[in-house]
Amino acid sequence: MKAWHFVGDTLRDGSPIPDDGVLLKHAGSLIICKSGLHASLHPFDALQFAPGGTLCLVECGGAIIEQPDKIVCTERTIIARMDADPLLRYFARQQALSVVHLWNAPQAVLDFLAGDDAAWDASWAAALDAAQAAALDAALDAALDAAQAAAWDAARAAALDASWAVALDAALDAALDAAKNDFELLVHIAFEDFL
Repeated sequence: MKAWHFVGDTLRDGSPIPDDGVLLKHAGSLIICKSGLHASLHPFDALQFAPGGTLCLVECGGAIIEQPDKIVCTERTIIARMDADPLLRYFARQQALSVVHLWNAPQAVLDFLAGDDAAWDASWAAALDAAQAAALDAALDAALDAAQAAAWDAARAAALDASWAVALDAALDAALDAAKNDFELLVHIAFEDFL
């Protein structure tokens, strides 16, 4: 069974990441999130478990236990890997661009989302020194927390209307499915020689 697995500098147990084609075997019991060799059938699901930015296409075998967002197995072999940081940044920018019309974004933000890292860096360097940036980050965090609390309060109030709650859940599910499909397409293009 082919699946997806992100790695950092080492495996979670601290051992080195094996070369492509090297079979890893787990001899103990399989317990999701605790014991065994883990992966996800969908690359988007693997993101939530990523300890680093290297994405591996893996072959899983032996005994396998499946959950909707991950599997655990007794055998796992890396087929191919890539530094996924550029792909993840591109994906994040595309997702942000899909909703940028909902606010009056400054030009530096639009330039950054379009892929111009230099414009973003230059605008920050010209506008803020390190102390101002820290103060802005704190203010943004506070504003985000307040906005999130307000949004949840509004959502809870709206949820009193059952039809609204169903519609909201359906819209959130549709947005998540679209993002999941977009990410899968990018990953499949990157790994097309191995799929």
